[in-house]
Amino acid sequence: MSSPSPAPQTRLSADERRGLVLDAATRAFARTGYAGTSTDAVAKEAGVSQPYVVRIFGSKLDLFLEVFARSTGRIGAAFADVLADGTFDAENEEDWERLGAAYTQLLADRDFLLVMMHGFSAAGIPEIGAAARDGMGRIFEILQGSGGTDEDIRDFIAQGMLLNVMIAMRAPEHLHENDALARLTECAFGETLPVVTP
Repeated sequence: MSSPSPAPQTRLSADERRGLVLDAATRAFARTGYAGTSTDAVAKEAGVSQPYVVRIFGSKLDLFLEVFARSTGRIGAAFADVLADGTFDAENEEDWERLGAAYTQLLADRDFLLVMMHGFSAAGIPEIGAAARDGMGRIFEILQGSGGTDEDIRDFIAQGMLLNVMIAMRAPEHLHENDALARLTECAFGETLPVVTP
């Protein structure tokens, strides 16, 4: 009796391979930031060669900019989805909570969050700073579709940045260490705290 022949392996398309490298780069940049991550580290994370990463993306800077743009793009898309049904009422606190819940769902992906934070902190590099400012401007522009005032939108973004900091320092999983921090974390996240608590 002959053994069955192995199933043929399916080749990934160029877009699928690119996506796998972007996912690996997101994980690598989330761990060690822009300055601490090499294209070699991304290649190892992706299971490909370093020249392959450079051939697809060019430079580490170009790769980081694409990963960062993907992160800010996810935020804009999440907000646009909430606003797309046309029923958002800027005077209704529950509608702002729906926007906040959409953002909190994204924060469950810690790598996404950390890449964004690393991007903001690396804004001294002109290209990264420009990408960070552009991303924030686009998010603000999308949120203007809420009908809220500039001040409403500023406050909403400020709340989101507080959540970013709380997650970056891993506050949700260390509530037992400090009562004051626990109270701030519970206040900041409210009912969505379980979403971001591993």
